[in-house]
Amino acid sequence: MVARRPRLGIILARIDPELHLLFTETARMLGFRDHGANAQFNLLAHLAALAGKRAQELVQADWDEGRRLLLEAAARIPNRGVKELSTSLFNLEATLFHAGLTDSLPRRRNPDRADIREREWAQIPPTMAATMRGYVGQIATTLRPGTVKNAEATLREFALLVCAEDPDTTRVADLRRAHIERYKAWLLERPAARGGPLHRHTVRDRLSKLRGFFRRLDEWDTPDRPARQLVFDSDFPIADEPLPRFLDDAAAAKLLAAARQDPDPFARLAIEILARTGMRRSEMLGLTMDAVVLIGSAYWLRVPVGKMHTDRYVPLHPQLKALIDDWLARRPEGLRSNLLFTDHGRPVSASRIEAAVRNAAQRAGLGRVTPHQLRHTLATQAINRGMSLEAIAALLGHRSLSMTRVYARIADRTVADEYFAVSERVEALYDAPKHLPADAEGSEMRKLRAEVHRRMLGNGYCARPVEMDCHFESICESCTFFVTTIEFRPTLERQRDDADAKGQVARKQIFDGLIARLDDQAS
Repeated sequence: MVARRPRLGIILARIDPELHLLFTETARMLGFRDHGANAQFNLLAHLAALAGKRAQELVQADWDEGRRLLLEAAARIPNRGVKELSTSLFNLEATLFHAGLTDSLPRRRNPDRADIREREWAQIPPTMAATMRGYVGQIATTLRPGTVKNAEATLREFALLVCAEDPDTTRVADLRRAHIERYKAWLLERPAARGGPLHRHTVRDRLSKLRGFFRRLDEWDTPDRPARQLVFDSDFPIADEPLPRFLDDAAAAKLLAAARQDPDPFARLAIEILARTGMRRSEMLGLTMDAVVLIGSAYWLRVPVGKMHTDRYVPLHPQLKALIDDWLARRPEGLRSNLLFTDHGRPVSASRIEAAVRNAAQRAGLGRVTPHQLRHTLATQAINRGMSLEAIAALLGHRSLSMTRVYARIADRTVADEYFAVSERVEALYDAPKHLPADAEGSEMRKLRAEVHRRMLGNGYCARPVEMDCHFESICESCTFFVTTIEFRPTLERQRDDADAKGQVARKQIFDGLIARLDDQAS
């Protein structure tokens, strides 16, 4: 079927014209072109043929099995476009859902590695595998899927290492401290997926999952458990505490200006929402049609339950409200999905938000910018302008102020105020006048200043009182080694005028000669 690509959709349209009409109208409503809609309908006929059922009788198990068979066949046949086929099947799911033929939202499927996991668990002794997999099943009832996935991967990784290097260890109860130390060394030796060593936060996470496993076994009084605790606080590498990466005001303004020039309405709206509300990427994708709420005289945005297991309301900027209204006006009518952000009836993927921010940052000349940086940027802007930590915590959905205080480390107003106050005093010290002010002089200093004005000479000091003039105060100017330039002309003119006012004819002639010499040099 994959190799020949028969046009079964034409036959299905003749047999069931009502289904074909419903399918085509739904595909057009979602924004698919006729060529794409026909390709989807042809795949629908293929899936019906594979299951041996009418198209309306297909259930989710038939879709999943037919999809698997088609993709596996395409992978075996050269140049049959596995990616193109996968995209068409994904589009088909969206059309079927909004046509009311299925009850499951279309979703992106990552490559299924369940068979790889099963083969690896099969290499682990049955008793140890049963204890570990039982633990994973228990925590799956209370923890998020991502946390459970990380715990399963850590236990499987640890067990495989133990079995490879110590085959005699067949139970969790047989584990010793030496196994933990070897696992720590192995984590530091193994490369990361993108090259280089594992980040110390990753190492901490793996050891934390392992310690949690042993502690739960003790709490649950599991028979297959070590006699004592094997992982201690000293095993964890010291975690870095970097400050959040944010954009300064100028960079944030450039990013928003570039985003507003984007022809894609979703890109414009996504960056505005992230920058003005501080939402997480997953929270934005989870917004529903009733997210905009009028409370009093202002509009608020209801952020759904997210990472912190809480929902919240954030103020909605009028400009952002207008962008959301424009997005809703473009939304096709009749969609069965309650999500605010859909693309051809499918949930918008996180990669599309990342691409929108990345492209806007490139146009603004900012380098690499991530969606989460806009959250940090809003918090930094807020605290710089005097917003309280409690209000920022409520805006960002933090469960404790300890999560918010990190932004106070970026812009500590008290530190800044005290620093600049001290800086002014230091600068005043550096720029202090050569003579202390009169009120800073003591009695003895004032007495000395009144009695004598000491000036250092080549071989002693001049003790001439300040009140007395000196007929030799211009002695240097009459020396043959004296050199002056045009930049000193204003000073020389003032000295000449001073000599003229005091009736010092000889001194006046000296300065007249110096000024004349400068004029001759200039001419």
